[in-house]
Amino acid sequence: MKFKTKILDDQSIKRAITRISHEILEKNKGTENLVLVGIKTRGVPIARRIAAKIKEFEGKNLNVGILDITLYRDDLEKIDYNPIVNNTILTSDINGKVIVLVDDVIYTGRTVRAAMDAIIDYGRPSAILLAVLIDRGHKELPIKPDFVGKNVPTSKSEVVEVHFEETDGLDEVIINELE
Repeated sequence: MKFKTKILDDQSIKRAITRISHEILEKNKGTENLVLVGIKTRGVPIARRIAAKIKEFEGKNLNVGILDITLYRDDLEKIDYNPIVNNTILTSDINGKVIVLVDDVIYTGRTVRAAMDAIIDYGRPSAILLAVLIDRGHKELPIKPDFVGKNVPTSKSEVVEVHFEETDGLDEVIINELE
């Protein structure tokens, strides 16, 4: 892959997370029955950062769950015949709750579909919403995020990479070109 451009730096990511946090609170009219669930791997740090912002604004701690969708993927056989499954950790009962699934990038929508299937196996939330840092287009399923940090039109020959301090040592979003 060949580096093409940086689309978000650390300050832009902070601003996007702040905006998403405000939008979540506004749509939900506060924190009542709200649970954030980060999709592994990079949805988790975003969910934790949103929870920290909401605590800063509202003074309330939100439950942040971690969702591993490995076994729910529709392309599992293409990835590995012996997939590594990490634990899903939901820190509260999700029945009747408003679940905000959080991920770094939405592309085809298939990851989100898998995440919704996984969530439903754990209970029956009153609603499932979606927050993403980047919406890059090219949906293959009728799934649209409720909260978006940045819309970035891309070509299919481009790859959006999200790096976080927690997982990669720095905060940035870059686009690389497939060679």
